[in-house]
Order: sequence, then C-alpha cells, then structure tokens
Amino acid sequence: MFRREVIGSCELYLGDCLEILPTLGKVDAVVTDPPYGMNFVSNYRKEKYEKIENDHNQEIALKIIDWATKNANCSTYIFGRWENIADYPKPKSIITWVKNNWSMGDLKHEHARQSELIFFYPGIFHAWGGARPNDVVYADRTGNNYHPTEKPKSLMYKVINWINGQTIIDPCMGSGTTGVACVESGRRFIGIEINQKYFDIACRRIEATTSQGMFDFGKKTDEVLSVQENLFCGVANV
Repeated sequence: MFRREVIGSCELYLGDCLEILPTLGKVDAVVTDPPYGMNFVSNYRKEKYEKIENDHNQEIALKIIDWATKNANCSTYIFGRWENIADYPKPKSIITWVKNNWSMGDLKHEHARQSELIFFYPGIFHAWGGARPNDVVYADRTGNNYHPTEKPKSLMYKVINWINGQTIIDPCMGSGTTGVACVESGRRFIGIEINQKYFDIACRRIEATTSQGMFDFGKKTDEVLSVQENLFCGVANV
C-alpha cells in the first residue's frame, strides 16, 4: 500500500520505490540520489541526523538502474561515490560534482572529499536539452536544512536542464529538491519517498514552489520553509 498526492504537475508517492516503480509507465528521465550502501551516520556534527533509510542496501540503487535502463527513454542520472564504480553498471559518463565544502568520509585516513559523482546512462531516445554539458559541475553544498544528504537546488536545476524530456522521476526523492527544480523548469515530476517525514517536507516545498508560479521563484520560498522545518523537525543547520 502507498499514499499518492498530486500537486500541480507533480505526482508524489509515499512508499517503497521498488514496489511502486513496476506500477508506473515509461518516463523521459530518472534523476535520483539512492542509498549508496555505506550505512552512513555523521559523527562529526554536533547535532546528529537519524540514519538514512535503507542506506545499508546498495541493491536498491542497482534495481533502480535496472528499471531505468528499461523505462527511461532519454536519460538516467544516478548519484553515487567512487566506491560504487565497481558495482554499478558501466555508465556512458561519470560527472563530478565539485562542492564548496568537505563531504562525508574517513576524517583521519583519506583525502578530504570535496566532490561527488553522478553516473549517466543515455536512453534510446537520448538528446541533450541544450548545449553538450561538461562532465564537471560546480554547485555549493547546502546546509542540509531538510535532509542529511540534501542536494542543492542549483545543482538539480542544472541536471534537469541537461535532459531533453518533460517527465522526470526521482524514486528516492528525499525532501523533494529534484521536484522543486522540475517545477521551476516547467517539467512534470514523479517522486517516491519511503520516509514519511521527508515525504511531507517534499510535499510542502513542492506545493510552495507551485503556488508561486513557474516564473516567480528563488531562494525566498526555501528560506522561509527552512525556518519552519527546523522548528517542526528539530533539525539544525550545519
């Protein structure tokens, strides 16, 4: 069983993506940040986040990629780490996201991580949404106001605009940043999230962005919601 919400051009599901994906039809693109299989919990932050749902299970990412290769007509973009290179199917490209700050990792015995990877798989009808993009993209890391592995809206907006297609699905949508970027770029979005807290946050963010209108957006909505969510969820900025 799952819950379904429709907000403007967005269709949002609360439930297990591996159960919901087979019930859906073909899409233009898959853009998602699945569990990496690393079972990460930050020990560096003063205010610790809860464990990421199913982060011990890399099979989820592999099953999403398998579904995407059969159902995403244009593009698939899967976030990951260098450890995933040996396990993921060979991509056509690996994009490096360069951040303005350090990321998760071994603080004592490895070089400080300032990048993350995006695995790209073209579909049978792939074409670029604009000019051919580079395989390095720069975007400032967020303060993780909504989710412990939140991706910046500026990054997701860039990824969305690489895609020549209208219907984009995120099977692990977290707090809904990909959905916000889709609304702002005039795309149809399908999102799936297993954690009710983050699902509810995603619904509120997408609803707020939709109510502003496609051409009236910016940081203000997320800044206002960020204060509300921090009070509601007890999550502090980094």
